[in-house]
Amino acid sequence: MTAPVSRRMDPLTIEVVELIGGVVARYHQEYEEAAARHRLTGAQARVLSLLTLEPLPMRQIAQRLKCEPSNITGIVDRLEAHGLVERQPSPGDRRVKVAAPTAEGREVARGLRDSLDFAREPLAELSREERTALRDMLRRMLGTD
Repeated sequence: MTAPVSRRMDPLTIEVVELIGGVVARYHQEYEEAAARHRLTGAQARVLSLLTLEPLPMRQIAQRLKCEPSNITGIVDRLEAHGLVERQPSPGDRRVKVAAPTAEGREVARGLRDSLDFAREPLAELSREERTALRDMLRRMLGTD
C-alpha cells in the first residue's frame, strides 16, 4: 500500500512561489506606473503593447489577455479616442475588424517598453545562458515550450 500524496508544498516550492509572486507584483506595479505616465491604464497599455506585435480582432485580444471581449471593446474605444489605435478591415476577412496601433500608438508602446527597468536591469545581470534557462523553465511551467 502506498502512502497518500501530501497536498502540502515543501519549503523550497513555497519560497519559489513567493518569489515568483514578488516578481509579478513588482512588474505590475512598474507597468501601472509607466502606463500612468502615458495617461493610460494598465489594461490599455497591455492592449496597446499586444497590438504592436500584430493587429488583432477583439475576440483574439480578449483570448490572449484572458478577459471578456466586451471589456476589450471599451479599452480599444478609449485607445482609439486617444489616437493610439484604429480599427481596420482584416486582410484575411473583410467582414472582420482588427485593432491596429497608429504611428503614435507604436511610439507610446515603445516608450512603455523602454521605461520598464525593473525586469530589464536584473535580467541584464544574468548571462545569456542563464536567461535562456530561465526562459525555458518559464515556458515549461506555462506549458508553452
